[in-house]
Amino acid sequence: MFINRNEDIRRLSRLMRLFPVTAILGARQCGKTTLAKLLKTDHYFDLENPRDLARLETPQLTLEKLSGLIVIDEIQRTPDLFPLIRHLVDTQPQQRYLILGSASRDLIRQSSETLAGRIGYYHLGGLAPHEIDDMNRLWTRGGYPKAFLAQSDADSFTWLEQYIATFMERDIPQLGIKIPAQTLRRFWTMLSHYHGQIINYSELATSFGISDMTVRKYIDILTGTFMVRTLPAWFANVSKRLVKRPKLYFRDSGIFHYFMTISSLEQLQSNPKLGASWEGFALENVCRAVAKPEEEFYFWRTHAGAELDLFWQHNGKNWGVEFKYADAPRRSRSMSSVLDDLNLEHLWVVYPGMQPYALDEKITVLPMAGIGSNWKYV
Repeated sequence: MFINRNEDIRRLSRLMRLFPVTAILGARQCGKTTLAKLLKTDHYFDLENPRDLARLETPQLTLEKLSGLIVIDEIQRTPDLFPLIRHLVDTQPQQRYLILGSASRDLIRQSSETLAGRIGYYHLGGLAPHEIDDMNRLWTRGGYPKAFLAQSDADSFTWLEQYIATFMERDIPQLGIKIPAQTLRRFWTMLSHYHGQIINYSELATSFGISDMTVRKYIDILTGTFMVRTLPAWFANVSKRLVKRPKLYFRDSGIFHYFMTISSLEQLQSNPKLGASWEGFALENVCRAVAKPEEEFYFWRTHAGAELDLFWQHNGKNWGVEFKYADAPRRSRSMSSVLDDLNLEHLWVVYPGMQPYALDEKITVLPMAGIGSNWKYV
């Protein structure tokens, strides 16, 4: 099955026109290498290939004689290359670099220090609803291409099981993080019960028998490797008591379902986590369609119960989205409160149905299947 990722190519190509170095960041197996190979590349180095790794033992001698687009895959394995890449793009105008990495935090910190003004970042997620023709399958199995394209739900579940084991036993140690795989698995399993909820660091620490700081460290690791998303609270200047702790979501619905031991749509539809699963799946895809940096997304909640699942600002205006797993969402008191308190230009309600309809001149219900690669503002 060929999966069209033309929108990713378009956005990536724009960055490559603007910067001499472009980074594709995303979880392992989300399609970074496949996407890079769809571009016209002149030289390709895979740092998990022993031969390529050996060629880069003398990196300046190897790279300085090259021209055109140079791709370096799994760049986080050799962060010492960043200063050299800076020197080469400053002195070799015939060179451009495309670097691929699956560890955002360390990668961005390294490159920001050495490549400031020379690098553009593109965050690649898994498959999106507009790229496939079976949304329920995408929701159940998640967006990793090999999980989505597996011949059966059982094969998909097995692939996710092996993926998670490899991630904990190989990928985490390669990043220099010393946490026993079994410890991280137990923590990750516990964290799955907080999907779509406010993070209670103290409660997690007590349950797991560790300190609050260790809980934050483990969550930072899973965030920095694109496994979970922490959504900060928006502090609006209103005379109401606001929730200030972040919410947590698993970024891939398939990974979440694995930890919930859900392997089919039938099991999902009868599971008490159905609504939370839908919210996380829809939120991740709306964030991709809006195409803003991750740090520009928020949620909003008052202690009185008014809540907005997703909030951002664009062109000097405030916008918001609610996620409802319902046949036909209706206007609620919370929606009215959110519109007034946050001065929203528009509020969308994303649901799994097929027909868009208006609840108000400022509230529109949108089907998840109708969300494309670019968010359309009203």
